Amino acid sequence: MIGFVRRNLPELIRHLPIPVSWEGTLPDIPVTGITYNHREAQPGYIFVAFPGTRVDGHAFIPHAIERGVIAVVGMHDLSGLSVPYLRVTNSREALAYLSAAFYNFPAHDMTVIGVTGTDGKTTTSNLIYQILLAAGFNAGIVSTVNAVIGDEVVDTGFHVTTPEAPEVQRYLSRMRAAGLTHVVLEATSHGLEQHRVSACEFDIGVVTNITHEHLDYHGSYEAYRAAKGRLFQMLAETPEKSHGNPRLAVLNRDDSSFEYLQGIVQVPAVSYGLTPEADLHAENIRYEAGCLQFDVVGAEFRQPVETSLVGNYNVSNCLAAFAATVIGLGIDPQQAAQGIASMSGVPGRMERIHMGQPFHAIVDFAHTPNALKQALLTAREMTSGRVIVVFGSAGLRDREKRRLMAEVAAQLADISIFTAEDPRTESLEEILEEMARGAESQGAVRGRQFYLVPDRGDAIRMAVQMANPEDLVIACGKGHEQSMCFGETEYPWDDRVAMRAALAERLGVPGPAMPYLPTQEH
Repeated sequence: MIGFVRRNLPELIRHLPIPVSWEGTLPDIPVTGITYNHREAQPGYIFVAFPGTRVDGHAFIPHAIERGVIAVVGMHDLSGLSVPYLRVTNSREALAYLSAAFYNFPAHDMTVIGVTGTDGKTTTSNLIYQILLAAGFNAGIVSTVNAVIGDEVVDTGFHVTTPEAPEVQRYLSRMRAAGLTHVVLEATSHGLEQHRVSACEFDIGVVTNITHEHLDYHGSYEAYRAAKGRLFQMLAETPEKSHGNPRLAVLNRDDSSFEYLQGIVQVPAVSYGLTPEADLHAENIRYEAGCLQFDVVGAEFRQPVETSLVGNYNVSNCLAAFAATVIGLGIDPQQAAQGIASMSGVPGRMERIHMGQPFHAIVDFAHTPNALKQALLTAREMTSGRVIVVFGSAGLRDREKRRLMAEVAAQLADISIFTAEDPRTESLEEILEEMARGAESQGAVRGRQFYLVPDRGDAIRMAVQMANPEDLVIACGKGHEQSMCFGETEYPWDDRVAMRAALAERLGVPGPAMPYLPTQEH
């Protein structure tokens, strides 16, 4: 593997840019892997223990030692282990730097563009990726949907979050080995807060927006915003690279996060937005012949852009991608426009499902109040009929979203059907009642403007069955995701398959079977 250097334990620890303490002398043993999962521990591995949301990894140190690890990294004050114990202040941070050192810091040999935000991260990441390809760069991408390494597409998991640090560094290492020079890395708030993307040596940071999300984990909007802001603080920490450092923060002038991020950025910054006050803004926005058209206006250029993506929020996403590549990397505006035009869409993002029905059917990932608002506003522009929306709200997550999203739906949709969306160990009935109260606070009437249908398949069926010609049915919240969690079990689930199944049933044509969920039994 190009750039891969097998290191022994003392050498690997010496490359860590964080304080590490231990007793005695570290044995001169080759390190064969890094893991935080005791079940994956193997001879020659280093096991990194950290407190989790349910269990503390330190409790599994004996099991990892039984499986042959040569050293343990942790945060507790421990002694008497049969292998060296390396104590650190933050085990997750240590995991990131150990993983990077194990693969010989792959990000140092590439230009890394990080994209964060509440909504639009995956779309913006893919727009940047397509622009890089159009400009002739050898580029890769690691998103919450997949990782693209040359011609290979790797699934990055069932649910939406940044992969853990060892996986991120392995992807980067494989990209370097494949000769890629640029990588787009989607960075969630969890990924930033939990150091999953530390040691990624970001050159350009992009934010889409920072709205209401993940307050169950971060505790407050300010803490959530600070986690996102970490990406921009990391730009100043990136060491010099032999091929150069673009160093640019790309900020959304229209978003409430703008002043806060502008205040913490320590590198050059550029703003984008729909307002002329932004350094890069859009003019002449129009929706014609099934596509968005607008002009991107900068200080020294005006570039017409056309995209099959819909909605004003995608104008913003295109502007963000334009700023990162044209301003940040010096790519020609016309090449950037070609890259944007070449992107047909992102799986599960305003994805149209058509099986010959006389109405619109769409699957979208909108799972925050702001994203749902934008999706429904866009849906309203796409039809002269009614907008019928199907969505839920996750269990063991930000509870306030349930009310807020139901309020948005009551205001903007003609009919809302509230249903299951990863209830986990919470009561689905109670979640739906919380959503009902939100809808009723806006004057919506149960059984007329909104319905509670616990089984998601039945909810999508109901929406499809009640749709008239020219209506628009949109299922929100799951998008590209391939599973749904009930209790602690992940059941295979795909909204796009469910929509096709419901359409096939209505039309009386061949189609997929409706996926199974345990709510079918009630």
